[in-house]
Amino acid sequence: MRLHNLPKITQRKKKLLGRGPGSGKGKTSGRGMKGQKARYKVRPGFEGRQPRLTKRLPKLRGKGRLLPHKPKPKTIDIARLNIFRAGSRVTPEILVEKGLVKKIPPAGIKILAKGKLEKKLTLEGFKISKGAREQVEELGGKIKEISSD
Repeated sequence: MRLHNLPKITQRKKKLLGRGPGSGKGKTSGRGMKGQKARYKVRPGFEGRQPRLTKRLPKLRGKGRLLPHKPKPKTIDIARLNIFRAGSRVTPEILVEKGLVKKIPPAGIKILAKGKLEKKLTLEGFKISKGAREQVEELGGKIKEISSD
């Protein structure tokens, strides 16, 4: 067996404390000179005569903080719907096929009135803003909206 054939040792042994002055961790066993932490074990978070950090910070009040996060719908601008032919039916599944959204989130998709719609479309299964609704109806399109809870 040669030096380059020896197996690699990935873990070193823990250095033993309190084994005499020659070990490098003798006498005070690596605890420094005097003081509370050299003599006793101090609980985590203890700051000595000062209120600990968790006591100094303000309390988070109100029951709303305990409730789970309410998911928000994915938004899409109405101008992006101009890629569809006039008179076509648009659903969230079709938007995924065309690559306008990656997937349909649990909260659904909401269409916002950013930009200008130029074609008559039938929208099904979307939440829709007031301005976007006006644009669709102005061009003679139809909206079959899902409930906006």
